[in-house]
Amino acid sequence: MTHPSCSNPMSRRKFVSGCACACTGCAAVGHLLSPQSVHGEEPAGGKPRIRLVFCETTNDKPIWPNIGYDFDTRRKQVIDALTQGCPDLQFLVSKAMDDPKHADAILQGDDDVDGYVVCIQGLGWGNRVFKLCTTGKPTLLVDNLFGGSGKFLTQISRIMDSGKPVDWVSSSSDADIVASARQFGQIPKGMSPSQVAEGFRAARRQHTPSEMDWTCKDDAVPAPNFDEALEQLKRTKIIVVGGGWGGDSFRKAAREVLGLTFVPLGFEEIAAAYKEADRDMARTVADRWIAAAEQVVEPKRDDIDKSAVVYVAMKQLLNRYDASGISINCLGGFYGGHMTAYPCLGFSQLNNDGLVGGCEADQMSALTMATMGALVNRPGFISDPVIDTSKQQIIYAHCVAMTKPFGPDGASNPYRIRTHSEDRKGASMQSLLPAGYMTTTLEINPVTKQVLCHQAKTVGNNPSDMACRTKLEAVVKGDIEKLTEKWRMGWHRVTFYGDLKPQTIELCNRLKLEYVEEA
Repeated sequence: MTHPSCSNPMSRRKFVSGCACACTGCAAVGHLLSPQSVHGEEPAGGKPRIRLVFCETTNDKPIWPNIGYDFDTRRKQVIDALTQGCPDLQFLVSKAMDDPKHADAILQGDDDVDGYVVCIQGLGWGNRVFKLCTTGKPTLLVDNLFGGSGKFLTQISRIMDSGKPVDWVSSSSDADIVASARQFGQIPKGMSPSQVAEGFRAARRQHTPSEMDWTCKDDAVPAPNFDEALEQLKRTKIIVVGGGWGGDSFRKAAREVLGLTFVPLGFEEIAAAYKEADRDMARTVADRWIAAAEQVVEPKRDDIDKSAVVYVAMKQLLNRYDASGISINCLGGFYGGHMTAYPCLGFSQLNNDGLVGGCEADQMSALTMATMGALVNRPGFISDPVIDTSKQQIIYAHCVAMTKPFGPDGASNPYRIRTHSEDRKGASMQSLLPAGYMTTTLEINPVTKQVLCHQAKTVGNNPSDMACRTKLEAVVKGDIEKLTEKWRMGWHRVTFYGDLKPQTIELCNRLKLEYVEEA
């Protein structure tokens, strides 16, 4: 699935890998082979033959989960869990790197295979997951949490709409993978695709919590003045540097529907502002960030100083263009050598101050942040969400987050200064956001004239070192299967503290937008 206004919303995280190496040491299920030579294994006593495919990428570059990730160990964990937990199945193990040809090589000659388990281990955007999941044979799609979640969520809707006998597992517990995989041994001939999928689904649901405590901490959100907020949006300018998801057509729709103006700039302007930025002012900002942090974990002082210079440069651009927010193609800028440091810490500061600091030149998320900021004076947290059905949770993950979730005059939460997770470089924010509060997560799309909305109660911060640094855990209020299987409009979502559903519905009514309840 792609962003509705952009042919490839994930290009900033797409790093093409063209190699597939053979691995050994998997004698229990046959060798782990390259995609060109996966066939010809002998049957094991009439057991159902299940092709176990690991969709991976190379770990020598910035990726989810992170550069240097140990795919071999994780792959062995899954193989061991399945072979021990499903003794009545024979698993034929293959690996597909992010080269579209690998899926074709795996599927070629697989007539005698009874089904597929497709594990998305890491973000290889070239992996043909849809093709692997829609052969017409019973198939189980498995997300490696904080590894393959972007590919999983942006593909799952199309896969589930295919009408094929397919279901999915997105869980922090490998026991859930095993429970669903056991269903391969329970499928009689002639069973319809929907019946096959329901068998997988029933097994997965046995591990999904049914009772939740929805008592939340008091969080009175002031009633917005819609007329003033909408007038404010007409005066709002957001700078977008280095592209902008959806391009000019999105910017035009934003102007027509909300009155908000995007100002597109090239990387050369942020680079020039960086050169001009006051270094003494930046050092004062860096001192303040360090003093307020609970801990500085990996970054060196020079990394934080450079991030502070980027912040001062962004402030210069905001003043120059009379703007109240900025969104930068930060990954493209940093990896492409256009930027000396990440803007993550500066984005966090802007959001704390009631402005907009937006990641990855994601214009839709920046617009959503600006709109709700005008309505309720609270910052939004852009994230790459991850689903964990074993806990009824969605985990909002990114290397940028505010530390004042209740607005500029609200309380601050602790934070740590970390490296940017994908490449373990520079400086970014691990915000330890507060638990026990209702949140409202949105995307406002002026092109389709829709507003996506779901709610969740925060329960903590995930400690995993995989993927992005800030990982806010929240229990989904509503149907987590619906939220997962109907995912649309790209991977990102924007989360706000507070029960903002009434304000969101009123906004939709005033602007004649379709309100879409995601869960």
